[in-house]
Amino acid sequence: MRTGLMIGAADLTELTIEDTIRLAQRAETSGFACLWMAQVFGLDAISTLAMVGQHTSSIALGTAVTPTYPRHPTAIAQQALTAGAAAGGRFTLGIGLSHQIVIEGMFGLSYDKPAKHMKEYLSILSPLLKGETTTFAGEQYTVNNITLQVPGYQPVPLLVAALGPLMLKLAGELADGTITWMTGPGTLADYVIPTISKSASAAGKGEPTIAAGFPIVLTNDPDGTREYISKALQVYGMLPSYRSMLDKEGIAGPADLAIAGDEAELRSKIRQLKDIGVTDFCAVIAASDIESFDRTFEFLASEIEE
Repeated sequence: MRTGLMIGAADLTELTIEDTIRLAQRAETSGFACLWMAQVFGLDAISTLAMVGQHTSSIALGTAVTPTYPRHPTAIAQQALTAGAAAGGRFTLGIGLSHQIVIEGMFGLSYDKPAKHMKEYLSILSPLLKGETTTFAGEQYTVNNITLQVPGYQPVPLLVAALGPLMLKLAGELADGTITWMTGPGTLADYVIPTISKSASAAGKGEPTIAAGFPIVLTNDPDGTREYISKALQVYGMLPSYRSMLDKEGIAGPADLAIAGDEAELRSKIRQLKDIGVTDFCAVIAASDIESFDRTFEFLASEIEE
């Protein structure tokens, strides 16, 4: 199981482009496999990671995740291939539907038939990321004979933030795996991983990537840390798609998903994720102060397997 950092979901302060580059360089030097970046309402994740790719040499980079609705699949493919070229083939595109409250309530776009939307989107995006010429006619999207010619192009792996059964099926069939958030180990083991793996197998594909994001803090005060996380990540517990995953896990909120405690506790929880089939642990260091962040960062770096 690879260990990476995920930024943008629970940072102490809003990171600038320069901050992100420095953190990526630090993570690369420390042996982290990947730096994942959430797409919220700050820096554009694909653009930022393209710049990070120019200032790093080995760490993989990925979005976690970029919403589909605001960008045409050909546009996001062009962006992703450009980021992949900038990073020398180290970029992975993670995409997701976002949430109805955002897409309809804030952007004014239709959130009708989200599974249909994603199927059509992937039918265009997936071949474009492989450098293939694409023609597709659907209800929501139509493209005719499009080929993207990006200098330095390399195929870009594609992950889908999939939680429902239809989305997991699509991710298994038309993408390279999934990236999850607010999804517990029990739900991953009993539902997410078996569902997407079955779909990938039926499509004649290999084992899918299972990238799982979890809040994590090395601390002697796990109760206080969870209280902080409960407030800092409260919004995630109120969004319907995440709420359904928390309910499936049988827990009250984001704080109950947090990996918080001493070295032995963190080691045990991380090992559990590896044992159930997570391929990429995406560590969200949800610390309330920089000292706790650094302490957790150094612990994770020390635990990275050679």
